[in-house]
Amino acid sequence: MRGFQVRELAHHTAITLSEEVPEPVPQKNEVLIDVYSGGLNFFDILQTQGKYQVKPPLPFVLGTEFAGRIAKDSPIPTGCPLKPGQRVFGAGQGSFGEKMVVKIESVLPLPDELTYDQGAGLYITWPTSYEALVGRAQMKPGEWIFVAAAAGGVGIAAVQLAKVLGGKVIAAAGSQDKLEIAKRYGADHVINYTSPDWQKEVMRITGGKGVDVFYDPVGLVTASLKIIAWKGRVIVVGFAAGAIEKIPMNLVLLKNISLVGLHWGAYRLHENEQVGVVWKALLDLFASGKIKPVSYSEVFPLEKLSDGLGALEQRKTYGKVVVNIKKDDTVSAKL
Repeated sequence: MRGFQVRELAHHTAITLSEEVPEPVPQKNEVLIDVYSGGLNFFDILQTQGKYQVKPPLPFVLGTEFAGRIAKDSPIPTGCPLKPGQRVFGAGQGSFGEKMVVKIESVLPLPDELTYDQGAGLYITWPTSYEALVGRAQMKPGEWIFVAAAAGGVGIAAVQLAKVLGGKVIAAAGSQDKLEIAKRYGADHVINYTSPDWQKEVMRITGGKGVDVFYDPVGLVTASLKIIAWKGRVIVVGFAAGAIEKIPMNLVLLKNISLVGLHWGAYRLHENEQVGVVWKALLDLFASGKIKPVSYSEVFPLEKLSDGLGALEQRKTYGKVVVNIKKDDTVSAKL
């Protein structure tokens, strides 16, 4: 089968498409997936360099998020409600290949109204933002929330979810085009945080109070301490800027600030029951039309995966970046 196989750790541009990747074989409690679309994430780049916490043994097929069908010849674990040929989405190692194996607990039915390209951006992006705002920040109606990198995958999801929760959203990005995208998804105010006065602008918008919740997938915790309100919560989701910060803890003390981490991938290990709770809430919100899939700036063919990773690395993208592996003209999105 075809797939982007990592044979040695190097920069992502060193990986190439192989026509001779062995087809994976499902083990106990796994299913075989025909992959139609794969979602690109920043950690895919780190994984090619050996810098991500998940380090599969070499060689391995790159990619995690997927949307596709359960293969017709896939085994189905006893008691599993899924069926061969069913449209599904989820996550597991190897989504940048034509087939992959996935633990059954990491596969969900793909709603009929979503395309494979849309489904490929659901499994990591949405529960990250939902649990960050609902479970960790415990957002309340009327609170101010600042969303950094608001035109990215988790950022657009956070903007929409914050509005559903009744929040007043200040969305931040580094260009006017990205700010327009954040407004399209419901942001009340937008700020370009390349401006030297962006923190003053936040304080002006909030009437001098500051924000109650600071949602940070970038690495802006230190900057957030100047605009966080009394008893505010800083939610650390990621470090897309590349640096791990050292925080002046005296500021945390003086404002009674909570610094809260969110690593969604660890919930399967530490709080498995919460995964189902989060997904039920999200799928209900999708069905109601209150939230919509994150848009994608570009869909790359499998052969152009390295171009997609490069665009993601250079911050040239918005929303979700997707690689399309197999076409299915029978499915059209209603959203």
